[in-house]
Amino acid sequence: MEYGSGGGGGGGSGGDPDSSDNQRRKKRYHRHTAHQIQRLEGMFKECPHPDEKQRLQLSRELGLAPRQIKFWFQNRRTQTKAQHERADNCALRAENDKIRCENIAIREALKNVICPSCGAPPVTEDSYFDEQRLRMENAQLKEELDRVSSIAAKYIGRPISQLPPVQPLHISSLDLSMGSFGGHGFGGPSLDLDLLPGSSSSLPNLPFQPIGISDMDKSLMTDIAANAMDELLRLLQTNEPLWMKSSTDGRDVLNLESYERMFPRPNSHLRNPKLRIEASRDSGVVIMNALALVDMFMDTNKWVELFPAIVSVAKTMEVLSPGVLGSLSGSLQLMYEELQVLSPLVPTREFYVLRYCQQIEQGLWAIVNVSYDFPKLASQCRSHKLPSGCLIQDMPNGYSKVVTWVEHVEIEEKIPIHQLYKDLIHSGLAFGAERWLATLQRMCERLACLMVSSNSTRDLGGVIPSPDGKRSMMKLSQRMVSNFCACVSTSTSHQWTTLSGLNEGGVRVTLQKSTNPGQPNGVVLSASTTFWLPVSPQNIFNFFKDERNRTHWDVLSNGNPVQEVAHIANGSHPGNCISVLRALNTSQNNILILQESCIDQSGSLVVYCPVELPYINNAMSGEDPSCIPLLPSGFTISPDGHYNQGDGASTSSSTQGNMATSGGSLITVAFQILVNNLPSVKLNMESVATVNNLISTTVHHIKTALNCPSS
Repeated sequence: MEYGSGGGGGGGSGGDPDSSDNQRRKKRYHRHTAHQIQRLEGMFKECPHPDEKQRLQLSRELGLAPRQIKFWFQNRRTQTKAQHERADNCALRAENDKIRCENIAIREALKNVICPSCGAPPVTEDSYFDEQRLRMENAQLKEELDRVSSIAAKYIGRPISQLPPVQPLHISSLDLSMGSFGGHGFGGPSLDLDLLPGSSSSLPNLPFQPIGISDMDKSLMTDIAANAMDELLRLLQTNEPLWMKSSTDGRDVLNLESYERMFPRPNSHLRNPKLRIEASRDSGVVIMNALALVDMFMDTNKWVELFPAIVSVAKTMEVLSPGVLGSLSGSLQLMYEELQVLSPLVPTREFYVLRYCQQIEQGLWAIVNVSYDFPKLASQCRSHKLPSGCLIQDMPNGYSKVVTWVEHVEIEEKIPIHQLYKDLIHSGLAFGAERWLATLQRMCERLACLMVSSNSTRDLGGVIPSPDGKRSMMKLSQRMVSNFCACVSTSTSHQWTTLSGLNEGGVRVTLQKSTNPGQPNGVVLSASTTFWLPVSPQNIFNFFKDERNRTHWDVLSNGNPVQEVAHIANGSHPGNCISVLRALNTSQNNILILQESCIDQSGSLVVYCPVELPYINNAMSGEDPSCIPLLPSGFTISPDGHYNQGDGASTSSSTQGNMATSGGSLITVAFQILVNNLPSVKLNMESVATVNNLISTTVHHIKTALNCPSS
């Protein structure tokens, strides 16, 4: 094995320049001794991917530089991989030759076959194979019918063969009368909601069902994760010419030409021209220690709780390595992840990713994500995650520094991006590193506030009596926000049935039969829409936060003013808080409004929900809030992706980043309404028209209050 010594010998003057170059090239290489190769080979069998400590030990033992050790192992891994590929190719070639010979023999035998029944020549090969294919399809259909029949017998109480024939459903025949609005009786044909696809009793074909993973797949996944970690570390630690500053907004932009030179990929010349690259990076400090942060990243349940507005679904498919000696270092898992923008106009992005964690040194961790594609599970929006992730460094006093966060994906949208979101998505802000890091910083502040045991009368308004009550209210509010994000999401993994897609007004109406604890039992109707306003996101957020403006848009207060009776701070920004509101001059004194608002440089949320007074009292006294029924509504606000070169300092502080430089705002409004608390209900189009009118009226009032044109 040879390695570069990095030196160049001096040559005499006046000689042949080619000869001088050859002499310098020869002097640059050196062969390892037999003892060195033997020791390196032995180490390679035990550990093909030695860490820095092991490489330093080898360098001292063999008298080689750590860089030479690293290059030797890289070359050896490449050589081993090539040997395995050659062996596999030889085996496949031999198998292919065997099958080809058998195929020729069968063809020759078929030429002389005569049917014993009729004496006629055999059918043609095409007819023969068509018949065989039909037989296989019939067997598969029969198996599927038996499986569905058994499910029907288990969940419906009788075999599917005994069910009446299902007539085609037309949306115009549905009766969606809502008790919440009253005035309309139940009429028209009834609809059994148990048979609705996506209802809570159905068994949807979720994308994170178990997948058979062979030992060969696991070995390949391990190699892919190790290579992705090497690439990520180079991406994190390299600046120009790999990363350049954008002349528009100063964000880091990946130089694709430099990237392809540094990380050449096979068949890159055959890349689909419709593929689009999104690459971004950012850095910042968060209020959480590194080990706790790594633990949340490697736990999919905590991952969803940490990023409820970005991650709609996450599920661990397979744990390939739990880590070394009880540590998260070396842990590797295959996970399914679905990412979202909170709007009915933007489809989710699905990924099957390998998530690999490695401790680089004491207090320094790296986590990499890279796609592992299953062809049979291709999604409508082709998303492929190239090595992405972050480097986390522990800091004193419970803080961590995200040294760098990188997001790097290839996207092929089979559905055109909606015009409203084209700039935001193409700029990389919708799914980019800035949004991830801003959300992480805000959520870590929220968790820090949750852990604080002190009781501040200023924050709690003197109403919440104890720290336990504060934590219970914060958990209740967190579940409210997660519920709201799920109802707005376009994910097919959530138990919502779309009754009407985006109509001419851009409103999406969905239906859910709710039987889960923490939600009202019955049928829930959700409606959402997105619209644009030529107002900065900061000003839009201030409008919704101002209690004096609530009469313009809040149907819960019935046009009455509201009063804040309790307040819990969720972070350093005054807009990050939980409020308990009471509507004045109203007869419904037993109903309060729970509201959480949050804001960071990527956008903001205002989510609210009516809660009965006894439930609020239970939560404030510190009781478990997990069974309190919630039906939240609210608004999401994000920049529109247009860079505003004017002076934005007058409307927002410099800490608001993209919020300050945006030319306008994208606002999504969503309402949830309990249609009926019975298991079956008669539905009609009048209720859909009612909720559409409610959305349209709310949007009109918001535009009027902000002096924006209604069209």
